Amino acid sequence: MAEPWHTLLLVAASIAAVILLVLKLKLQPFVALLLVALVTGLAFGGDPQAVIGAIRKGTGEALGFVAVVIGLGAVLGGLLEASGGVNAIAHRLLDVFGEKRIPWALTAIGIVVGVPLFFDVAFIILAPLLTTLAIRSERRVTYFALPLLAGLMTMHALLPPHPGPVAVAELLHTDYGRMAFYGLICGIPSAILAGPVFATLAHGAPGFGTLGPPPMLDEGAPQTRPIGFWPALLAMLFPLALILIAAVAGQAMAAGPAKTLLLFLGHPFTALMLAALSVTAWLRIVENAPFATLSKIMTRALEPAGLMVLIIGAGAAYKEVLIESGAGTQITHAVSAAQVSVPVFAFLLSAFVRVAQGSATVAMVTAAGLAAPLITAAALSPNRIALVTVAIGAGATVASHVNDTGFWLVKQYLGLTEAQTFRSWTIGATIAGLSSFAMALLLWPFA
Repeated sequence: MAEPWHTLLLVAASIAAVILLVLKLKLQPFVALLLVALVTGLAFGGDPQAVIGAIRKGTGEALGFVAVVIGLGAVLGGLLEASGGVNAIAHRLLDVFGEKRIPWALTAIGIVVGVPLFFDVAFIILAPLLTTLAIRSERRVTYFALPLLAGLMTMHALLPPHPGPVAVAELLHTDYGRMAFYGLICGIPSAILAGPVFATLAHGAPGFGTLGPPPMLDEGAPQTRPIGFWPALLAMLFPLALILIAAVAGQAMAAGPAKTLLLFLGHPFTALMLAALSVTAWLRIVENAPFATLSKIMTRALEPAGLMVLIIGAGAAYKEVLIESGAGTQITHAVSAAQVSVPVFAFLLSAFVRVAQGSATVAMVTAAGLAAPLITAAALSPNRIALVTVAIGAGATVASHVNDTGFWLVKQYLGLTEAQTFRSWTIGATIAGLSSFAMALLLWPFA
């Protein structure tokens, strides 16, 4: 096995290569990510067929879920945009909250929605609203996106039922009630700092995006009669409600036909499909939109989704090559050699693995697996164990970059360049992670 310094050097070189190819040489990110994934796998001494297998595995696992969600989310967003529904919601939000208070409202929405929903599902559903708010208020899309993203990302990393926190809780034998309590105490201030505070400070700075319409808003697409505010709001909330009901049913209901039905209806695939079909039926029956027009709207909405899917798939392939190479294991050994306190150790390990291979869930599971014996040896109280889970989730939030599929999802949906995504999303994620960790350290003496 390679020395830790050799592994770290290769990981750093591969990340630098992606950034150089995309930002400086302007190579298409899909091609750049696949190229670097291949070269990195071979540089780690992997068998060529094994490297190809890792790329296939990473791409397949990511797109098996993400591609369907992106496609259905694009159809729903396209229908709501072409019918004026997203525009109506944006105007109502501007009227009710005013531009200065909307970021705070979006942070609250991100926190509430981010508890039951996966990050990518919630973001895809709500992304058209962000872009429309940006256009109608003549502000950069990051001004509205960062608050929502901050709420979503902190809940995804700190609270069950998300897979990373659940896995950590099982490995560390964390009490779920305490985990949720400390997750909210640490997560809410972090979401505020990484969301409305950072968005307000960054909005006037150079390099955070232009005021031009993001690619999701295609003014040349066919239009229907206006759908109105309430039908549009119900259409946007409908899939969120179904997914939330399914999450509650999965935890609270006994096995049986009713639970099976609710879990089926609340799966993101089914929920988004039903929402898209409901909007289609409304526009056809109530607004008398021709089927041909509706078909054109859906087709045009899917066009940018194809590029998103390919780039996210390539990012997942790159991530899988890093995982298969053993980079995370090497970094684990390097960090474990340092004599540091349990929460600091857990945070650093999770953060290093996150930076090295991109997956927040893998980073959390890796950190929890190594922190578990330390927790046992230290005989930590249940409250302190819960704070260790927060530290692990905080480490898995920081420094989202080119090997994270979330980086490319945010970039493509918001119409940002890679540099703008670094300045907004990556910095915002790092602020959220560091703030959550700082809160955990502040609470540690009292736990």
